[in-house]
Amino acid sequence: MTWFHALDPRPHAALRLFCFPHAGGAAAAYRDWHRAVPPSVEVRAVQYPGRADRMGEAPVTDAHLLADRMAEAMGPLLDRPAVLFGHSMGSVLAYETARRVRPAHLIVSGRRPAHVPRPGTVRLATDEDLVAELRRLGGTAPELLDEPDVRAYILPIMRADYRLIETYRSRPAEPLDCPITAIIGDADPEVDAATAERWGELTRAGFKLHVLPGGHFYLVPHRDEVIGLILDAVGSARG
Repeated sequence: MTWFHALDPRPHAALRLFCFPHAGGAAAAYRDWHRAVPPSVEVRAVQYPGRADRMGEAPVTDAHLLADRMAEAMGPLLDRPAVLFGHSMGSVLAYETARRVRPAHLIVSGRRPAHVPRPGTVRLATDEDLVAELRRLGGTAPELLDEPDVRAYILPIMRADYRLIETYRSRPAEPLDCPITAIIGDADPEVDAATAERWGELTRAGFKLHVLPGGHFYLVPHRDEVIGLILDAVGSARG
């Protein structure tokens, strides 16, 4: 099994950027990020069980168990500083993994803080209601959601991921020793700036919040700005 995809392996990179996808997402969500970072950064995108080349595996619906497995698999790749970036559900998984591997920096996107529960019963919804939720968030091309084959592939994954995120509760823990940077869209229905500020409660090493234009998937049209904020946060040289 492959947990961390690298479309452009860089064995001499100064640091590794581990990217955690959103609910329903796969490593392909970050397939072009390596083109926008300097040679000193290697991008590794997480591939969760149950999707793409890991479709034969059962999805993991317990965030703590999934973080345990990702942290273990990440071990051999921690021979240089690691930066963890997660979007939406990926923010929670990046945070939980950070508690286990002690990265240089944690960057969270489009998600309320891990210690602020996300209520909901989307995991129990009908297929039509689940599709309506996907349309509301805007992460999937609307025309694809009308395709039976696409629905057959994505809806079981989405249901499993919503089970993970709706049943997740953070456990008492010491604040992280690494800085946290949070990024959100100014029109995100899932999190506002006041709530995102509370990520700062989870670290003793410094916190910054950035607000960019857009909704829940603001980072798609603003990819380069997001990567710029990541590089600025970790002090990486551009070029």
